[in-house]
Amino acid sequence: MSQDLLSAVAPPAKREITTKPRFSDKVFRGVVTSGALSSLFILSLIFLFLAFQGFSVLRTEGFSFITTSSWQVVLDDAGNIDPTATVFGLGAMLVGTMLCAFIAIIVAVPISVLSALYLNFYAPAFLKKIMVAVVDLMAAFPSILFGLWGFFILMPSAEYWAKLLHHYLGFIPVFQLDPLVFTRSPFVAGLVLAIMVIPIVTSVSREVFSQTPLDRIQAAYALGATRWSMIRAVVLPYGRSGIVGGAMLGLGRAMGETVAVYTVLNVVYQVNWHVLLGAGGNVASMILLKFGEAGPQEIKALMAAGLILFLMTLVVNSIADFIVARSGGKGR
Repeated sequence: MSQDLLSAVAPPAKREITTKPRFSDKVFRGVVTSGALSSLFILSLIFLFLAFQGFSVLRTEGFSFITTSSWQVVLDDAGNIDPTATVFGLGAMLVGTMLCAFIAIIVAVPISVLSALYLNFYAPAFLKKIMVAVVDLMAAFPSILFGLWGFFILMPSAEYWAKLLHHYLGFIPVFQLDPLVFTRSPFVAGLVLAIMVIPIVTSVSREVFSQTPLDRIQAAYALGATRWSMIRAVVLPYGRSGIVGGAMLGLGRAMGETVAVYTVLNVVYQVNWHVLLGAGGNVASMILLKFGEAGPQEIKALMAAGLILFLMTLVVNSIADFIVARSGGKGR
């Protein structure tokens, strides 16, 4: 009887502890690695294709390709492009790209940060779920829908706002306007881009704010801080780098936008620093405008323009990823 009792309570056999991954872990790791490498491979192919197609134009035009603002295609009597008179310059479109993108960031970042703070610290749980789903859904909307909405709905109101800015802030050079043409200006394009950027910046800011250490938040409350005081003293300093990273991610999206900008902005080949003037453009919309009627040589120039835009966007997104990763680990 006692022997049976001892055998019943005997400890089980020791299990072997190993770090060797299971077969399912190997399959998952292989799938994830293949997906990451395929994305890198596709990006490399895009870069090589644009570089191969546009190298001849970049070699011919040199550094003036990004500094001059003239885009003229001259044909000879046989209908071929005259290389001595044809000029490809991307300077005006680069200025327009940065101008529209910066307007979008200036408008979108404050709204996005306040929205992220509300979702994390003020919104009820049921409302937070709904609003997070709506924000994520906005990020998936096609850009043509934003463009049509901006053209038919936003543009009349934006023109009125532009007139107010010109009336009260006309002494500032960027708000000066002559002639008074407010329609389809970089200001309108920047507002449309801001609506497209808000979901991205809001999502990144919300994730960074949610990582704020709970002990710091509780310590602030223990010292008698109000909710807003806690946000100013703890959350905003902790998520500062994340806000910058999200803003730069939005900047990369705004720089590469095509259809929405083409719908609400007049593409004019001149350098325009006046945000309220109905003239400007960006690199992506210029490529869309010219590609349908371009000849072989001009297509190569458009490929070179796409290469410049690709590199600009890649640099901005790389800096943003570095800042977001650093803020997630250190909080500063």
